[in-house]
Amino acid sequence: MSKRHLYQSADGLVAKALRGIVAYNPSLGLDETNRVVFDTAYTKSNVSIISGGGSGHEPAWSGYVGQNLLAASVGGDIFASPSTKQIVSAIDRVPSDKGTILVVTNYTGDCLHFGLANEKAIAKGHKCRMIICGDDVSVGKKGSLVGRRGLAGQLGVLKAMGGAAGAGGSLDQVYDLGVAFSQQIVSIAATLDHCHVPGRAEHATLDGDVVEIGTGPHNEPGYKKLTPAPSAEELVKQILTYCLDETDPERGFVHFQPGDETILLVSNFGGMSHLEMGALVDELLEQLARDWKIEPVRVISGFLETSLNAPAFSVSVVNVTAAAANCSYSAEEIKSFFDAKTNTYWESTTGSQTVRRSRKEQFVQPPQEPRKIIEEGKDLRIDPATLDSMLRKACNELIDAEPDLTKWDTVMGDGDCGETLKTGATSLIAALDSKKLAAQGSIIAVLQELEEIVEGKMGGTLGGILGIFFVSMRNALEENLSLAQSDGLPKLWAKAVQTALQNLTRYTPAKVGDRTVMDTLIPFSDGLLSGEFADGVQAAIKGAELTKTLKPRLGRATYVGADSSKGLPPDPGAWGAMVAIRGLQSGL
Repeated sequence: MSKRHLYQSADGLVAKALRGIVAYNPSLGLDETNRVVFDTAYTKSNVSIISGGGSGHEPAWSGYVGQNLLAASVGGDIFASPSTKQIVSAIDRVPSDKGTILVVTNYTGDCLHFGLANEKAIAKGHKCRMIICGDDVSVGKKGSLVGRRGLAGQLGVLKAMGGAAGAGGSLDQVYDLGVAFSQQIVSIAATLDHCHVPGRAEHATLDGDVVEIGTGPHNEPGYKKLTPAPSAEELVKQILTYCLDETDPERGFVHFQPGDETILLVSNFGGMSHLEMGALVDELLEQLARDWKIEPVRVISGFLETSLNAPAFSVSVVNVTAAAANCSYSAEEIKSFFDAKTNTYWESTTGSQTVRRSRKEQFVQPPQEPRKIIEEGKDLRIDPATLDSMLRKACNELIDAEPDLTKWDTVMGDGDCGETLKTGATSLIAALDSKKLAAQGSIIAVLQELEEIVEGKMGGTLGGILGIFFVSMRNALEENLSLAQSDGLPKLWAKAVQTALQNLTRYTPAKVGDRTVMDTLIPFSDGLLSGEFADGVQAAIKGAELTKTLKPRLGRATYVGADSSKGLPPDPGAWGAMVAIRGLQSGL
C-alpha cells in the first residue's frame, strides 16, 4: 500500500475532484455545495435513475452520469454517505414525468439517508422509489441482520436500469428490472492490502504473505485471511466457489441452470495494474468455463467501483436469464440495455460486445514458419562437443549474472536487461537439450536459433540490437566462408563481427564511450583482428569494466541524471555481453 499522496489532506479534495471529473463531458452540471453531478441533457420524459454514496469509489458514481445511465449522482465525504439534504437536491435537479428511482448499495448510512430523502421527495410530489443492492456473498445468510453488503455488482444494476429508462421504460418496468437484476448477483472481493486515505495517519495493513478475501470497499476487514497467500489460480478457484457453490447453505444465493446467460463484472479497487487485471479476467473465464460450465455473454472489467488506491478487486457474476424471469423484459432486451451506448466512463470498461465470439475463435495460432534450410557450402562447422560446451557455459554464466544485471538496470534503466538476457540463455539451453542444436557442430544453425529466440522472446532495446547483430553476423559468415580457407577461422570471425557492427550503426548511433552494449562489442571486434579469440575476450572485459566510469549518453539511463563521480554500476547490457563472451571462452 502506498502512503504517498499528491494531496496531503482530504480537506476540499472531494469538491475539487468533482470539478475535474465533470470536465470530460460538457453536458454535465455540478452543484458543488451539494456535490451533485447531473446530466443537463437528461430527458424529463424518461425515468430518472439516481445513485451515490461516499467518495473514494470513483468513477462511482459521478463517472456514470449521462445518457442511458444515471441522471444524477450525489457524493459524500470519503467513505461516508451523503446527507439527506444533498440527495433531495439531486432528486430536484432531474425531475421526471415518469418518476425517480434511487439505487444504493447496502450500507447503513446510505440506506438511512437515501431512505429519508426518498420519503421527503414523495412528500414534495415526486414519484420516487428506492432499491437497495446487496451482492456480497462473504456475509453469509446468517452472518448479518442487515443482509448482504453492496459491491460493484450494483454498477450492473445501474446500467441495466439506465438502458431501460433510456429506451422509454415505465417506472414499474424499470423498477422491477432493477429489483430482479439486483437479486441475481453474487460478488466477493479479495485484497492484497488496504487502501490509504489522504490525511489519515493510521491504517490497517496486511502482511506480505496474506490475502484477505471477503473485504469491503472501505477498508473493512474481510471474511477470511489466507496465509500463505494462494496463487492467482487458487485464489480465483476459492472466489468462484464462494460465489457459485449452491450446496453452500450460507452462500447459495443465486441458482444457475445449464444454458443460463450470465454477465461477469470484475472491478479494480484502484491499485491493481491493467496487466494483472487482464490476466485475472482470463483466469476467471477459464475456470468459469472449465469448472462451472459458465461462459458469460458480457464481460465488464476495469475501474468500476474503486477503494482509493487499494490493491484489490471484486468479482461479480449475474444470472441474466433468471433476472428476466422475474421482470417484464427478456434476456435479449436486458443485454440490449447493457449494450446501449453512454457518454460516461462506463464505455472504458465495456468495449463493444453486441456481437460475441467464442474465446476459441478469438485465439488464433501464428502463421507456420517455413523450415529453415542451411545451404550446402554455406555452413561453418566446429567440433560438436566444443560448441555445446561453449554455448552452455555462456548461457549458465548469464543466468548466474541475472540478479546483478537486473539490480544495475533498475538503478540506471527500466530493470528488464537481466531478465531479457536470462530468457535468451534459458531458451538456448532448452534448444540444446530438446533440439540437439549443437549435435552437428553447425554455427549457422546456432545463429538461426538465436535469431528465433531474440525475435520471439527478447524485447527491448537490447533484444533489437542483438537481433540485428546475429542476423548480420550469420549473413557475413555465409558470404565470407572462403576466408576460413585463405586467412584462417579467426579472420573469418573478425570479419563477421565487424560487418555485423557496421550494420548496427545504421540503426543506432551508439559507439564506444556511450555506456551501452557497444562498449563491449566494438572492443571485442577490434581485439579479434589480432587473430586470437583471447584478445577479443580481454578487450571485451576491459570495455565492460570501463562503463563503470562513463556517463550514459543514450537510452533511458540518460534521464536518470547519474553522477559518475560518485561511482556507477557497469552498464548491464555491456556487462551481460561480456559475461557471454567470457563464457564462450571458458567453454573451450
